Amino acid sequence: MSTEAFWLISENNPNNSGFHEHAHQSSFRHPAEKRIPAGLLALLAAGCVPDSGTQVTVENPLPSDRVNEIVEIPLSALGQEVEQENGSTLVVTDGRGKLVPSQITFDGKLIFPASVKAGSSARYQIQKGNPDTLSVIACGRHYPERMDDIAWENDKAAYRAYGPALEASGERAWGYDVFTKSVSEPVVEMRYARELDPQARAQISAWRKEGRKEQADSLAQAISYHVDHGNGMDCYNVGPTLGGGTAALMTADSMLIYPRCYKEYEILDNGPLRFTVRLKYAPFTAGNDTSVVETRLISLDCGSHLNRTEVSYGGLRQSLPVASGIVIHPQNPDGYVCQPDKGYVAYADSTDNPHGNNGIIYLGMVFPQPLSHAAPPMVHPR
Repeated sequence: MSTEAFWLISENNPNNSGFHEHAHQSSFRHPAEKRIPAGLLALLAAGCVPDSGTQVTVENPLPSDRVNEIVEIPLSALGQEVEQENGSTLVVTDGRGKLVPSQITFDGKLIFPASVKAGSSARYQIQKGNPDTLSVIACGRHYPERMDDIAWENDKAAYRAYGPALEASGERAWGYDVFTKSVSEPVVEMRYARELDPQARAQISAWRKEGRKEQADSLAQAISYHVDHGNGMDCYNVGPTLGGGTAALMTADSMLIYPRCYKEYEILDNGPLRFTVRLKYAPFTAGNDTSVVETRLISLDCGSHLNRTEVSYGGLRQSLPVASGIVIHPQNPDGYVCQPDKGYVAYADSTDNPHGNNGIIYLGMVFPQPLSHAAPPMVHPR
């Protein structure tokens, strides 16, 4: 039986949202050479991007190189909010004049990957123009044909959140699922198409009825995304747990209030560099509040090993602890490391078949503030 390792983030303020994220420190320089800290980008006085372009300087204060990490600049800082509504587009080039992939996000930001040496800076040019068609790296979609899954991926891994059709079926799977990847191009669409191929499924069913078990099993293995066909697989067990880093409220007696499956979704960004989805959950009872609605905003950037998740609770009028958890599977009960004061947790998952030579799935959670508590007790779903 799996245990649930959960880490208490903080007391939840009903007026605020909680989030855990991967963050990078960067700044950019306006043509006037004014340095703007990353957290203050939105305060830059707007000025339209001239035809000659705007120069941006990205700085890396860390002692390690940063390679193809996503930088984001509010369009308001470039004076582009109105022009975007009129169909204006932007292109980004590096210091050698080479085109850099970029994307305008749903919340009005220009994002692009930057590479900066340790303790150094790199200059980029932003100007009006028509960007080339880019290869999609971060993407996802709703899969109504597979019980309303929302699945998304980048060049590192793929993920899944379970939806209302699965909830209605009675199956209990509430946390995030994780798909491994060994290639950089998108593969989730292909995996679902093969897994759900109606002709193959009909053939498997027919062979089973005829007693041809060996042939049926062989074809089932050939189409299953639980088998590695050369690009990775689904070998992570979720079940009635928080899976790979899902957040949940806790009661006053330290019991998790499991979020179940999402009720509604809206895909806000769908590549090429960032995928963003908003998930909304059915109302539930938390303490004296009988109609609490959880909303998650999940985004995944190309090149990132972590999703950024912002969680908010509507209708919550009391302060309750917020936890985030990773399921601890019995194959590796002690394979976790947590640093509450530094705000991170990591776990080495031995997969659902440790003897199948599937490797290890490394999971982690990073928080913007220290954790108030971290412990791996057994928690039973409410």
